[in-house]
Amino acid sequence: MADSDMDYTIVLPEPALQGCQWEQQREPVVILLGWAGCKDKNLAKYSSIYHQEGCVVIRYTAAWRTVFFAESFGLSSLRDQARKLLELLYDYEIDKNPIVFHVFSNGGFMLYRYMVELLHSHRQLSRLHVVGTIFDSAPGHRNVLGSVRALSTVLAPHTSPPLRYLALLLFAILVFILRILLYPATRFLHENHYDAMKSDPSLWPHLYLYSHNDSIIAHGDIECMVDNRRRRRLPTQSVDFENTEHVCHYRSYPQRYAAICSTFLRGCVVKASRSAVTGDIPSF
Repeated sequence: MADSDMDYTIVLPEPALQGCQWEQQREPVVILLGWAGCKDKNLAKYSSIYHQEGCVVIRYTAAWRTVFFAESFGLSSLRDQARKLLELLYDYEIDKNPIVFHVFSNGGFMLYRYMVELLHSHRQLSRLHVVGTIFDSAPGHRNVLGSVRALSTVLAPHTSPPLRYLALLLFAILVFILRILLYPATRFLHENHYDAMKSDPSLWPHLYLYSHNDSIIAHGDIECMVDNRRRRRLPTQSVDFENTEHVCHYRSYPQRYAAICSTFLRGCVVKASRSAVTGDIPSF
């Protein structure tokens, strides 16, 4: 389904599945935020995990040009898209359902950063009931080589080699200058996504799925974020798939990956529901 400015896909649970997994609870809404260059058919494979659980699923991927250029160079171009995605929950009257985010790579992470800020600052959006977030191959921090590799993958099918190499060279130079050399002086204007999310005030659980073999997002960046959250005593889990490539954990281990995501989803929804009944702060 399309908005005037953005394309998204929403999948509603089949009548035979709707509510059967959740008894008297509202079925969860899972929002999938794709990696840069991701096709909807790629996200649809992940969507099936949650569709089988009787969830409402929303799929969206930001344009790769926005991710690699506008956001990498300090322009907050995704903020409006983040707001529109959250407002969809009111449009479809699922704003009272428990919400789980499934975020892929830095492309999804950038968009998620703005959604989190809105959830904590916007009067209406702050009423939404987020219960958990899954990160797949994210987040990465100031990794120019990884960014170049990711952009090369996106450009390869559509660009001749000479033009691609020139674009990658210019991209690497600009990112190095603007986001590394000049970043200390310009940080107050636009804090990068990784640094901003190190102080994320969200109390809901996080699950990080990553690999030591990822050539685009350094495993150390993800482990640093996990350690940061654990030092703040926030509910945090992580799974290292060890030998899988970037955003390929599901392709390499489909049953294990699906089981991990389904278990996390159920745990978040059930515990948040119990906390709502007792009036306590969730304890995960």
